[in-house]
Amino acid sequence: MQRPNSAPKEANVPIIDMAALRNIGSEERSRVIEEIREASCRFGFFQVVNHGVSEPVLDEALSVASKFFDLPTEEKMKLLSGDVHKPVRFGTSLKNDGDKVQFWRVFLKHYSNPLNDWIHMWPQNPPDYREKMGRWSEEVMKLGIEVMTTLIEILGINPTNNLTQKIENGMQVVAVNYYPPCPQPELALGLPPHSDYSCLTILHQSSPGLEIMDSEDNTWKLVPFVPGALQVNIGDHFQVLSNGLYKSVLHRAILNNSETRISIASLFSLGLDDKVDPAKELVSAQNPKRYRESSLRDFLNFLANNDFGSEGKNFIDILKLKNN
Repeated sequence: MQRPNSAPKEANVPIIDMAALRNIGSEERSRVIEEIREASCRFGFFQVVNHGVSEPVLDEALSVASKFFDLPTEEKMKLLSGDVHKPVRFGTSLKNDGDKVQFWRVFLKHYSNPLNDWIHMWPQNPPDYREKMGRWSEEVMKLGIEVMTTLIEILGINPTNNLTQKIENGMQVVAVNYYPPCPQPELALGLPPHSDYSCLTILHQSSPGLEIMDSEDNTWKLVPFVPGALQVNIGDHFQVLSNGLYKSVLHRAILNNSETRISIASLFSLGLDDKVDPAKELVSAQNPKRYRESSLRDFLNFLANNDFGSEGKNFIDILKLKNN
């Protein structure tokens, strides 16, 4: 596995103004639609500003996440589980591969949509965790629906197929990640290279540390830190739905030796057992079906039987049909 560069190059990442997207019928909206299309097809990644998630909500979510990870170990261990199917679990990716790259992360994951179905299972400490992370989840869910419906519009998928409704009623998994300072960041990663299983992921981070693979020159590049911006990446299931038009971006988390980094990711997918297949509008004799159908549960089963952090296959690899 490739070790991180102590002075990585910055990625040329598109920054999308969501305010322009909401100006229905305008030339400005048409321009932004084209920017999103190009970013999704070329990079599988972009950042958004004027996204509608308020600054206090963003700041309070990072603050309460920090307070959770500062709790005594025995308090956090109450939620410890290696079962990837559990709706709320605390865990660690601290792993030593001998003389290879180590992994250096602690995390909390929980289901979040619909919020009332899951919030009672979230941590009770800190006392304001449910309130503040719940508010963050709701606001980011609204943004996620807006971005995903735009991506569907760009693909030209028939709106009568209830896909938008499935998205609104779908799964939202929130992953709260804690990356402590690492004495030798050049020998470790916070998260190994991977693509997300989801349709879409929206990330909120306290400081730089996210790298994406530039498919044009096959090098890792650091995503520029833009205060107030949120990071958006296409996941495996949108690559499948688009029959390969959208790219599920390969990314990883790097570390530093001076400060803790916290990130909060919201991963959006359809329902747990809803199958995602290439849209029929995007399949033809000239452009045959490239992927088999799958669901979030299929991914969880894959994850339970594969070592996340090894140099094995990503989920998208097992979905590719062999005739392509």
